[in-house]
This record gives sequence, C-alpha cells and structure tokens, in this order.
Amino acid sequence: MTKDFDSGGNAASIASVTDRVRAVAIGAPVTSVHFLGEKAAFVGAEENVFLASADGEISSVAVQGGGILCATSDGTRLVMGGDDGRLVALDAKGEVTLLATDAKRRWIDNVALHPDGAFAWSAGKTAFVRGGKTEEKSFDAPSTVGGLAFAPKGLRLAVAHYNGVTLWFPNMAAKPEVLEWAGSHLAVTFSPDNKFLVTAMHEPALHGWRLVDNRHMRMTGYPGRVRSMSWSVGGKALATSGADCVILWPFASKDGPMGKEPAMLAPLQARVAAVACHPKQDILAAGYSDGTILMVRMTDGAEILVRRNGTAAAAALAWNAKGTLLAFAAEDGEAGLLEL
Repeated sequence: MTKDFDSGGNAASIASVTDRVRAVAIGAPVTSVHFLGEKAAFVGAEENVFLASADGEISSVAVQGGGILCATSDGTRLVMGGDDGRLVALDAKGEVTLLATDAKRRWIDNVALHPDGAFAWSAGKTAFVRGGKTEEKSFDAPSTVGGLAFAPKGLRLAVAHYNGVTLWFPNMAAKPEVLEWAGSHLAVTFSPDNKFLVTAMHEPALHGWRLVDNRHMRMTGYPGRVRSMSWSVGGKALATSGADCVILWPFASKDGPMGKEPAMLAPLQARVAAVACHPKQDILAAGYSDGTILMVRMTDGAEILVRRNGTAAAAALAWNAKGTLLAFAAEDGEAGLLEL
C-alpha cells in the first residue's frame, strides 16, 4: 500500500488498486459493514446480514424478524437491534444468539459494546446495560436516546439525548453526570485516550467536551449533517463526513481542536458519506455520495482510487483489525473487498 501512495497516484498504481477489488454480490441495500475476524459482515436494511470471505464466498443469514435498525461489532460478534424489539448477536460462523427482547416490543435503535463483554442498547428513552460482570441495569434519559458509547476505560456509558449527554456508571450508586448543550445529540463517541467526548448533532455540527473539566468544543461549518465519524490510530484525529471533503479534527494535544482549524482532505464534487480510519496507519477510507471510494493518507492528503463513481452513494466502510482488508458497500448493495 505504501508503494501505491509513493508512486504519486499515477495511472498504473490506480489500476493496480481498483483491479484488486473483489466484487461482492449483495443484491440488497446495505446500511453498514463490520468485520468478524476475516469475514466482512454486510448489514442489510431488512432482516439479513451477508457474510463475505476474502475469496468471495458469500452467505446470507436472517437475524431479525423485521428491519435492522442498529449494528456494532467488536471483531468477534456483531450485535444488532431491530424494529421487532429483539437484540441479537451474530458470530463469524453465522450463528445467531438472542441477547434481549424489549418487554414492550419497542424498536431497539442504538447499541454499544464494551471490551469486557458487556453490551448496551436503547429503546425509546431507556438505556440498558448487561453482560460482563453486570446484571441488567436500566437508565431513563430525559428524552429519546440518540446514541450510546462505552468509555475506553471503566464501565461508563455515554447516553446522548436532547440537550446533552448523560454519563452513567451502571455499577455505581453515584448520580449520573450530565454534559449540557442545547440541541439534539445523535451519535456519540469517546476518544481512544478517554480525554474527549464528541457528539454528532441533528444540525450540521459536532459538539465536544474535554472530560477533565467539561470544557465545550464547538465544531461547526459543515454544509450537511455528520453521519459518519472515525478516530485515527491512537486517537490523534477525528475524521468526519458531512462536507465535500473529509474533515479531520486534531485531537493530539490536551486542548483537542479548540483554537485549531481542521484539515480538509480529498475534495470532490460530491459529499463525503462515510469514513473509516485504518487501525494501524495514518490512512483513511472515504466514501462519497456519487459512489466514489478513496484511500487517503492523512499526513499529506495523497489519494488512491478504490472505486470509481457509480449509480448509488457509498453507504458503509470498514477495515479488518489487521488493516489488510477494506470492505465497502453502496446504498444499492453493490459492494467490494480490497485486500492490501
């Protein structure tokens, strides 16, 4: 891969990458993609997940009785919530396990995983945590839950909602801590070093807090909503969608992006729809509204074409844990695997 970038992106190197892409015949709309070991798991908009190996073998697994509303993976299991009120897990062998059922059959529309095996999900205004050493516990947010994220250290769950985020410690009697900011907070993420918390808002902006003192961080200027966020290796930067280039916010210093301008990489005449940072190197993959997929080096913005623009917008991107496989899919189900 380094050779491809060092070549300056000439025709030969571009062809060598695009020609190495193995097409994956999904044949159905895809909402996200994750890796289970070396298998790519393409999550459909309905009840099916499509497991694809690097050699092109594909299998379809029915995991829900209705639409899949949310999905996340820790590399060994894919946990999903659906509009049938069921929370299920899928492993690389294609085996499905029922984890929970909402007593009121409400939609399960957010899910998060913790490294110790605990998992969290939400239905309406209620967030739940179970697993690891934790019995099932619940927390009622002030409004409908917009997003969930576990902190990298300790069992602390961020619950995004209207007008802020609540930090909840399920195993402690302490009162949850509320980080306030007016507006509707949707996706939420902790920085890998546990120093910052960032939300994507309903408006075209991010909002963040430095957790040592809860100082606010406003990240604005987007022409559209931010629907995809990804931390670079080591958490030095946060890559986001929402503009006609990848917006890369700096988080290497103790002040994060406060007082700093973001880097703007890989501009196109199309809006960035999805981003995924490489797990080992300062490289990211970006998918655009015209279907283009690029690999971009963060240090100098060098680009390599992975997929030429198509008929549908890019919907999902993911790297395997080693950073040797990139999976991507468009909204219409056209998908591919690139082995590096």
